[in-house]
Amino acid sequence: MKDNNTRTKKSNSVLSNFLWRFFERCGAQGVTFIVSIVLARLLDPSVYGTIALVTVFTTIMQVFVDSGMGNALIQKKDADDLDFSSVFYFNIVVCTVLYIIMFVAAPFISAFYKMPELTPVIRVLSLILVISGVKNVQQAYVSRNMLFKKFFFSTLGGTIGAAVLGILMAYLGYGVWALVAQMLFNAAIDTTILWFTVKWRPQKKFSLQRLKGLFSYGWKLLVSALIDTVYNDLRQLIIGKMYSSSDLAYYNQGKKFPQFIVTNINTSIDSVLLPAMSKVQDNPEAVKSMTRRSIKISTYIMMPFMVGLAVCAEPLISLILTDKWLPCVPFLRIFCFTFAFYPIHTANLNAIKAMGRSDLFLILEIIKKVIGIIAILSTMWISPLAMAYSLLVTSVLGQIINSWPNKKLMNYSYLEQLKDMMPQICLSLFMGVIVFCVQFIGLSSVLTLLIQVPVGATIYIVLSKLFHIDSFEYLINTVKGLLHKKKKEA
Repeated sequence: MKDNNTRTKKSNSVLSNFLWRFFERCGAQGVTFIVSIVLARLLDPSVYGTIALVTVFTTIMQVFVDSGMGNALIQKKDADDLDFSSVFYFNIVVCTVLYIIMFVAAPFISAFYKMPELTPVIRVLSLILVISGVKNVQQAYVSRNMLFKKFFFSTLGGTIGAAVLGILMAYLGYGVWALVAQMLFNAAIDTTILWFTVKWRPQKKFSLQRLKGLFSYGWKLLVSALIDTVYNDLRQLIIGKMYSSSDLAYYNQGKKFPQFIVTNINTSIDSVLLPAMSKVQDNPEAVKSMTRRSIKISTYIMMPFMVGLAVCAEPLISLILTDKWLPCVPFLRIFCFTFAFYPIHTANLNAIKAMGRSDLFLILEIIKKVIGIIAILSTMWISPLAMAYSLLVTSVLGQIINSWPNKKLMNYSYLEQLKDMMPQICLSLFMGVIVFCVQFIGLSSVLTLLIQVPVGATIYIVLSKLFHIDSFEYLINTVKGLLHKKKKEA
């Protein structure tokens, strides 16, 4: 009885932290998404192409801050103030060096792309790296101690302030600088609020020995994340060089809509799963149970969103961004089906990380990226659309590769995972076919969407209840349990 109560408390704690992280992501991404729509209507696609190119470089540099050491702090069982302080000072030094590299490299990047206007943009936007150096350890502390409520207030404060600033500057005609200011302001305010709401502060102590211990685990995750980030952004770098800024903007905008949904769910799962799994890393059965539940729930939530977005893409883009952005629709649909399975990648990889197998994590990344680079080299001469299709193919292969070690580590094979996902996939595809047929009625974009969205949601929920879908019943029972608990406490 005591074990059941303990398990229930842990489950509620994980779910509670997931919900706080999810609400934080939804709030932040929701505001950012609305702002991006307003800015897309105000700015030319070529401006978005320019900023997309710059953020590729800052994103790659950001990996050195966000990956490796932060994950090592979360995974280490007995991490203390000395570990956190050592990583904090190390991060500050690394981020300063990275900023200097970007400052010096800016003219060379501009010359390579034959866009001299990139130089000042790169130099100013790269300041995000320095800000991130301050924030990273605070984030690791929040994740390790499952204090995701703190993220909610810090992120939302920065996002809302940045939204106002970005729209105002775009309206006044500042072009690309409106986007730069929005991103910098967001990072600065986010970091400031988190600094004041989280009690942890760096101590005046540093241990090279502790740093080496953390690095022995973290460097493999760092290299893995670096490979992954460079690979994911490689298509944008190539499109920016071989094709026009507008082509890059359509590719990037097509990714933005599904990414908005995926980031909210996937980041929430990622943030909560690693610390939760790390606490039971010596119990493969417990890790398998968490991984399995995560895959079922995330597929149940993610799949209908992605399928629904894909089938509603044309009227949605026409209504929200205007017809000048319609060329991004094919990209949007490809990214929907690519991103639909991202939480499955996340669940499998977090299980591997939690059990301390960062060596396997690195090997998997290398295998996937070799396949991915072959796909890019095979399609880069054809068109940006062909490159996007190659991402879809490699993403499917990536699922199988990521699940491979977990057959041995916790007896959870890809076929078993596919069996767990299949009810949600079938349900979503059936719903998608019905919703897609609505557009053949010939109504306006507004009316089409007003019919498609409620019809799709109703079909999915009714069929979930009718066929007793496990994930649907689990979510309903969990919410009922939390509401009952709140009622008893009141």
